[in-house]
Amino acid sequence: MVAAANSTHVPDAARAHAEDLGAFVTASPSSYHAAAEVARRAQAAGYAPLDETAAWDVEPGGRYVVVRDGSAIAFVVPAQAGPTTPFTVLGTHTDSPGFKLKPRPTTGREGWWQAGVEVYGGPLLNSWLDRELELAGRLVLRDGSEHLVRTGPFARIPQLAIHLDRAVNDGLTLDKQRHTQPVFGLGDLADADVLAELAARVETAQGVVDAADVAGYDVVVADTQPPRAFGAGGSLWASGRLDNLLSTHAALVALLGADPADLTSVAVLAAFDHEEIGSESRSGAAGPFLADVLGRVSRALGAGGEDRRRAFAASVCVSSDVGHAVHPNYPERHDPANHPVAGGGPILKINANQRYATDAHGAARWQAACAAADVPTQEFVSNNAIPCGSTIGPITATRLGIRVVDVGVPILSMHSARELTAVVDPWYLSRAMAAVLAG
Repeated sequence: MVAAANSTHVPDAARAHAEDLGAFVTASPSSYHAAAEVARRAQAAGYAPLDETAAWDVEPGGRYVVVRDGSAIAFVVPAQAGPTTPFTVLGTHTDSPGFKLKPRPTTGREGWWQAGVEVYGGPLLNSWLDRELELAGRLVLRDGSEHLVRTGPFARIPQLAIHLDRAVNDGLTLDKQRHTQPVFGLGDLADADVLAELAARVETAQGVVDAADVAGYDVVVADTQPPRAFGAGGSLWASGRLDNLLSTHAALVALLGADPADLTSVAVLAAFDHEEIGSESRSGAAGPFLADVLGRVSRALGAGGEDRRRAFAASVCVSSDVGHAVHPNYPERHDPANHPVAGGGPILKINANQRYATDAHGAARWQAACAAADVPTQEFVSNNAIPCGSTIGPITATRLGIRVVDVGVPILSMHSARELTAVVDPWYLSRAMAAVLAG
């Protein structure tokens, strides 16, 4: 294990990485924006965009990116790739827990205009109170065209004043339906229209879109407070959607630094949607997206069924999702012997019940990559009395049959509207990922 640096001494490279992470998060208020930002950055670096409905011309030495809804897969083919060349996959997800806009979203009462929202995943509901929030996602128009949209600061979920709930500090209880609907205006409800507010922010060649032109939408609620460093020496980093844009950004930075001439495996970033709600969708990790892409790449390299099985048998996936740093106010919630700390480097996630897919071989490969990158690393295992969550790791291992190792960056306030990590850890993670790709 490599020793961790002083947590208040932040290298300039780590600060630069964090600032770029902040820009990535700010550009990605929804999974659809995140997938588009992955594709935008990849194409700016010379990656060729692929269309799933067209034939693919994938060649050794090439770099490519493809988007399916809120998911994106980018990959680099080694210059000397052949039919049995294996894959090294960095797996992440683009969605975050929060709220999603309902059908017939315009509602209200007592003179307030409100947006009807549904709980998405498992957010810490209290953390969303009294924040300036935006609506963001995609609109599909009646002509079939898709448009990304975001409102900027637009709505707020107001908490009840303490004068009207004197026992609130003894325990806040929020009803998921009655207490989570954000306000966005005042007046006669007949004048309110959430879809009109969204449509007005979309421009086409024909001009501004009317709400009547909107045939469908996937729109979520996002916090608008910018990411920022704070604390002693600027060593801490606060941001919304660190779960799991932190990992997606780290993997993208690692992939964009990969040179086809140096690779011995196809380097892949697979950033999936819908992890927070179980991954079971056409663009989730339990769906066919990654298998479809890897299969098409294999065929382009001349692989038959036997070749593809050999390639998959030699492949590996690093599944990266944020994990739990030991909370200083609740240390008893963690395993007594394994206390991952913020600033101590990425964590290796281990679970006897395969909630994480790490095994001995995967652990050894991750430890070797961290050592090669001069990155400190730690282990995470749950307290037996508190079951852990899961990741795309076991799903990917089951779907593809490739070895998977689960890792991540330790954070506090997971599933809050605003999460917390150390500035150095996202940089550490990306460096370790780059070492994995380098073999």
